Amino acid sequence: MALNGPLRWSVVVSNAQFETYGPSPSPYPPGYGGFDPHTAPTVPYGTPAAFEAYTERHDTPYGGGSTTEAYADTYRPAYEVAEGAYAPGADHRTGRRAAHRRRGRTVERVEGPMRRLVPQALVVAFLAGGTSAFVASDKAVELTVDGTPRTLHTFADDVTGLLADEGVEVGAHDVVHPPAGSALESGDQVSVRHGRPLRLTLDGRRREVWTTAHTVEAALRQLGVRTEGAYVSVPRSKRIGREGLTLDVRTERAVTVLADGRARTVRTNAATVGEVVEQAGVTLRGDDTTSVRAGDFPRDGQAVTVLRITGGREIRDEVIPFDVRRVEDPTVFRGTEVVEQPGRAGLRRITYTLRTVNGVRQKPRRTGTELVRRPQTQIVKVGTKPLPVSTDSTGRLNWEGLAACESGGRPDAVDSSGTYGGLYQFDTETWQSLGGRGRPQDAPPAEQTMRAKKLYVRQGASPWPHCGQRLHG
Repeated sequence: MALNGPLRWSVVVSNAQFETYGPSPSPYPPGYGGFDPHTAPTVPYGTPAAFEAYTERHDTPYGGGSTTEAYADTYRPAYEVAEGAYAPGADHRTGRRAAHRRRGRTVERVEGPMRRLVPQALVVAFLAGGTSAFVASDKAVELTVDGTPRTLHTFADDVTGLLADEGVEVGAHDVVHPPAGSALESGDQVSVRHGRPLRLTLDGRRREVWTTAHTVEAALRQLGVRTEGAYVSVPRSKRIGREGLTLDVRTERAVTVLADGRARTVRTNAATVGEVVEQAGVTLRGDDTTSVRAGDFPRDGQAVTVLRITGGREIRDEVIPFDVRRVEDPTVFRGTEVVEQPGRAGLRRITYTLRTVNGVRQKPRRTGTELVRRPQTQIVKVGTKPLPVSTDSTGRLNWEGLAACESGGRPDAVDSSGTYGGLYQFDTETWQSLGGRGRPQDAPPAEQTMRAKKLYVRQGASPWPHCGQRLHG
């Protein structure tokens, strides 16, 4: 089969040290003169002489001049006709002879394009080496984020770079394995578990904790919380989102209730002492209460006593003593006191609450006070007048009134104790100090009055504290 037109030559560039030269691949099947790159000769870079030798030995089998001549013509513009080349109406043999004459110059023309191919080959070789490094840096790893795995390819050198490339943010409460910064190799497995906040109320105590667990059950297990018999405010299988969860947990506790002489121990996850008492089958009535406040959180091992309370009220009247005010009076002899206004005690009414706890009476508690009567102040005049120097100046005093007050006016009167006697109720020692003999009640009334006047001159009305004021009345 003949081909239309001359056969074209091309240069195949690779990243090897040698370039392959030969005809361009033929559009025809093998056996029809097509180009085989595996059998084409190769020459080292920068060896135009070898290329020249190659072109000298290989002419086209289809005629139409040498290979070199055909290759050289391709560098001329299409509209020019090379000297001696074939043209319509010209002798083609002349053209062939001209081509042989120019063969020496052909090698020089080829040398220029070869120089351009050498740096291009070096660039291709550099890119080929970079491709090998590119392939070597690629790693196949498995990344699991919050339990979801995926296999991916990465060029990151460590775990930190991998997470940054994949847009996985890691906080202070997150767990990364292997740790961030660890070197990364192909086949490694990297897991990230994000922390989730738990607003946890555990047995009455509130706090905020962080967990990497995905469910309530796993979080409680991670925190070491006993869940057997515990109360949990949400289903244990509930998933915990990244935003966290509010959770109330009450573990099972043993509480002893003491009531009516009996002890009852119950296992409970109740929230208050009152609930525990109810679970123990104890009923509170009236003023009954417990040793621990009913709204308090019951603790493990705690003992709660039920207090049975009965009570009532009691009212008591209390006397309020009156005050005494003394006023000096210059008209009354010194030593004499006269009550101008008698005092009167007041009255206060007090209410007490009585309690009996488990059969034992408690101290009454004062719950109310009422003033029934105000006290009246007693006013006493105190004499400041100088005492008389003799009994003659005492004659104007009311001795009869004093005698009537002290003894009822009876000279022989004696008090019930037998200590005081006579009109003015002298005691024997005072009577004898005034010059009297025997007992005062045995003396005549005139002597008793004379001795009384002498006593007044000495002490005023003070010997008769209650009746002495009669002397001036």
